Amino acid sequence: MIDAPTLDGGRVVALASGAGTTLAALLAAHDQPGYPARVVGVVSDRPGAAALDRAREAGVATAVVAPADFPDRAAWDAAVVAAIDVFTPDLVVLAGFMRLLGTPFVERYAGRAINTHPSLLPAFPGAHGVRDALTHGVKVTGCTVHLVDAGLDTGPILAQAAVPVADDDDETSLHERIKQVERDLLADTVARVVAGRVSVEGRRATVVARPVADGARAEGRQATSG
Repeated sequence: MIDAPTLDGGRVVALASGAGTTLAALLAAHDQPGYPARVVGVVSDRPGAAALDRAREAGVATAVVAPADFPDRAAWDAAVVAAIDVFTPDLVVLAGFMRLLGTPFVERYAGRAINTHPSLLPAFPGAHGVRDALTHGVKVTGCTVHLVDAGLDTGPILAQAAVPVADDDDETSLHERIKQVERDLLADTVARVVAGRVSVEGRRATVVARPVADGARAEGRQATSG
């Protein structure tokens, strides 16, 4: 069982390898009044990733941990964790991060790291989820937000949303519609996770809202009555 409370700050570190469209959705969300999370750092494995430019334009600190800069996989794994730890995150979000993370990351951030995937897991895991869905002729696919574990897209599921497959869809058109839904689903899930805690029993993950403190209840009643 995992019971991982998040902390009061709602500090999020995003890991990104590419264009950063998923990251952009998080950055847009964290600027909304009342949104409980804020991206405080972006870590990439690619020094030229456009996601880094998006982060810098938003005033968010960045770090690059390129595998070529390290003598072996173990050293890179340790460096990734160290780069993330600098930002003292409450939650780590894989926002288009294209590398499988190692045991040091999985153990340190168990219950506090989430990923998105463009299919309704456990169907069609891996790098070609959209293509595989089309190949199999499914009529409905979608996206999943799940906890990160040691496997490939195998972590307990936190949220899913369905996307119908049109008769004339190709991989590009279907993936674009999935990404539109995926961004909103991720922003909503991040907000729920940082405002509560994640409880996992076997394969079942639940985001549990925090109880409202007595003082906060009293303030709310006074505000309502006033």
